Amino acid sequence: MRMEDIAKIAGVSKAAVSFALSGKQGISAETRERILQIAKEHGYSPKSKSAAPEQALKTLLFLAFANSGIVLEQYYQQPFFRELIQYIEERCRSYGYSLMFSSVEPEHYVEEIKTIVEEKRSDGVILLGTNLSQAQIAAIANELTAPLVVLDTCYETLPVHFIEINNVMGAYQAGAHLAGLGHRNIGYIASNVRIHNFEDRKRGFLAALRDHQLEVAGDGFFAVAPTILSSQDELKSQLSAYLASGKPMPTALFCECDYIAISAIKTLGELNYRIPEDVSVVGFDNISEARIVSPELSTVHVEKERMAQLAVDLMIQSIESPQPVKTKVKVDTQFIPRGSSSGIK
Repeated sequence: MRMEDIAKIAGVSKAAVSFALSGKQGISAETRERILQIAKEHGYSPKSKSAAPEQALKTLLFLAFANSGIVLEQYYQQPFFRELIQYIEERCRSYGYSLMFSSVEPEHYVEEIKTIVEEKRSDGVILLGTNLSQAQIAAIANELTAPLVVLDTCYETLPVHFIEINNVMGAYQAGAHLAGLGHRNIGYIASNVRIHNFEDRKRGFLAALRDHQLEVAGDGFFAVAPTILSSQDELKSQLSAYLASGKPMPTALFCECDYIAISAIKTLGELNYRIPEDVSVVGFDNISEARIVSPELSTVHVEKERMAQLAVDLMIQSIESPQPVKTKVKVDTQFIPRGSSSGIK
């Protein structure tokens, strides 16, 4: 019995199993109890630390701010973060490091970071920066004594290692794709929770439209929750009001993330619009669910495996050969055309 087997039986990620078995925060009491019960029933026993004491000392900490914006309490089950964590774990193992997990509450993060420092839990910290402000990251960097790499955001003026998506490029690719298909009436569905990544995506998409002598009309912008895969009444209400004003439905919609795009496809279906015959829909992230929705989602592919590898590599370098000058890496994207987008007929 392996951790992967327990995760499959429990219907959770391997990260959740690691949380439960290590007694770390980040999962609900109900999920923890279910995982521990399954482990007990199947006679699972973790590898003895005493069997390899030298490896037990080689540990990295993955740190997240849960219950804050787009990062939910069970963030390890969100498709994008689930894949990212899997790749980070694999890279850590290749270096002989184990990966621990911890989540902190935004209201008390300074105190919790101080506790992590005092307990000296790891040799380095990989911080999920998706939902964090510049001030929060600066405060964390100031408190930590171990090397720090921030993943999935970037603030250019902070002397901190960052690995981020080239969000501007990805959204530009999406805009160029829709313009190239002949769309001229293009709408934009944003997240109603604003983060650094989304602001960059908006900038890149609008730049692509400008380069094709296009623009999103002021009332062609919509905003919805970014973490719901089902149809949303809020989007249905906004689209209905838009149509009631006498404007035609956009022939294409760009969504700031795949969650929003999948939700949009389902919402448009309930409004009797066909995808892509009536409306083309494009997302961003290329999560696994993008291949499950019908039609399959045209989206921007984020190199999650590459980002994870770079984060761990940079961390190991920082541990073994610390340098005063920090590194900021931007990982390019690829556009993946699928069935949810087509040309004007």
